[in-house]
Amino acid sequence: YDTHIPISNTERTVLTVGSAFAALANPLRGDMVATLGETTGHLFLTRIRDQMLQSDEGRRILRERPVINTKTIDFDKLKEECAPGTFGHAYVSWLEGEGVTPDTRCEVQFVDDEELAYVMNRYRQIHDFFHTLTGLGVTVEEEVALKWFEWVQTGLPMTMLASLFGPLRLTWPERIRLYRNYVPWALQCGASCTPLMNVYYEHNFHMPLDEFRKQLGIILPPSTTNLQ
Repeated sequence: YDTHIPISNTERTVLTVGSAFAALANPLRGDMVATLGETTGHLFLTRIRDQMLQSDEGRRILRERPVINTKTIDFDKLKEECAPGTFGHAYVSWLEGEGVTPDTRCEVQFVDDEELAYVMNRYRQIHDFFHTLTGLGVTVEEEVALKWFEWVQTGLPMTMLASLFGPLRLTWPERIRLYRNYVPWALQCGASCTPLMNVYYEHNFHMPLDEFRKQLGIILPPSTTNLQ
């Protein structure tokens, strides 16, 4: 694939160690966490791929390989065509409200297998769908909560790293809220909901958000207003 950078076992080891130290220093540094994920995630990416192959929708995603960015989706048009209250409208509104775009996701470089590279790329591109479905924002506290959710869903090592070391960047009250409220939610919801890598989100933009959440088994996290 175009962005692939072949590396030797020695280079992979050096990248793994270097990115691990950098990510430990700042668990929310996306480029280092991404590199660590690529150099350590082969086993878990294989498991995710095999899980996708077990469902019709997952197989279709792997066959068609949809890409989510501003070149493949007209977000202004999507918001116009999707009624308020739908998943698509909520997704675009979330992107606008948080000032983010799917174009900021790092390209996969160090995964040798082309299909597994797509699986990693797909995981990164649907991250904002997880935000929309769970209602979580982009504060450090909420991102760490979502990483716990993703860890249960995917098992990817970099989600574990962010889950365990991300709280070091939180204040004491934020840590209490995280472990008392968000982590139990993430463990329960992540384990009980549909495997979210198997979902063809692009085909559900017009579905009412609440109905889509119910279909996937998504339980909303505790409201921050109740976590004081």
